[in-house]
Amino acid sequence: MTRHTDFRAGLGWDTHRLVHGRPLLLAGVRIESEMGLDGHSDADVLAHAVTDALLGAAAQGDIGMHFPDTDPRWKGADSLMLLHHVVQLVHLTGFDIINVDATVILERPKLKEYRLPIRESLARTLGIGLDCVSVKFKTAERVGPVGEGKSAEAQAIAMLGKRAE
Repeated sequence: MTRHTDFRAGLGWDTHRLVHGRPLLLAGVRIESEMGLDGHSDADVLAHAVTDALLGAAAQGDIGMHFPDTDPRWKGADSLMLLHHVVQLVHLTGFDIINVDATVILERPKLKEYRLPIRESLARTLGIGLDCVSVKFKTAERVGPVGEGKSAEAQAIAMLGKRAE
């Protein structure tokens, strides 16, 4: 077992508009839906929140610093590829990912049948056990843009541990 001498927590948040003609992806899992998320990349709101949580915990800025939406290289980019890059960056800074806890806020569709595939995708991309990845689903109770079905949000927290020298 790896021993850790320093622990860090990071918080991530992201939001994207829902639009017709785009797929709805959460942690790379395609969700059956009439609408998808709009953005410069594939607009995977969950992957973006987890990416920001990891970057924050490692004190490495935010997703916009590493993958700006003004850079054509990231147009339509696979957000799991971006997340994988950040996982490697976290490891280069001497940290291990201990766990991730995330919440997706989306009025519809209901997501409970996707929980396991989403957790499996995140665990695989993060290189950690399934028991170290939690994903919850909430609605906004018809309040605000999420509640009106105009957008989706995700929040995530990540715990990192510095490897002992």
